[in-house]
Amino acid sequence: MSTTMTGNDAATTQSDTRAGKYLTFQLSNEEFGIRVLKVREIMGLQEITAVPQTPAHIKGVINLRGKVVPVIDLRLKFGLAAAEYTQRTCIIVTQVQGESGAVLMGIVVDGVSEVLNLAGGYLLGMAKVKGKVKILLDIERVLSTQDLHNLGSMLR
Repeated sequence: MSTTMTGNDAATTQSDTRAGKYLTFQLSNEEFGIRVLKVREIMGLQEITAVPQTPAHIKGVINLRGKVVPVIDLRLKFGLAAAEYTQRTCIIVTQVQGESGAVLMGIVVDGVSEVLNLAGGYLLGMAKVKGKVKILLDIERVLSTQDLHNLGSMLR
């Protein structure tokens, strides 16, 4: 049995997959979010063992209950200025897909904010342009079939 998706179905599926719980955190003056399902642990800073001849954003590795976990400084990865670590600075241990399956990776962030539950029905995503955040809408979802029907009957 084969199924085909119309453009509308693809847009609906894409925006629905963005819904869910997100852990938000700060880097510099910006807030970012990652899916809670990708977060394995949030921990305070601990000793990071440097690895020679790696890019500046790779801080090194930590030992997490017997597992070696690489740690990157997300500020440096995104090209932001380095900052002194504070009491709010923490490591978010995430699970990402590597070439050989799931891999744990630690990211250093300025601080964790909150967990948000985003419906995501109307949102395609967000973009930052000239220092301002723009919310990208899925107009097909904003203007439902019922809205279009009601508008159509008003225009007749």
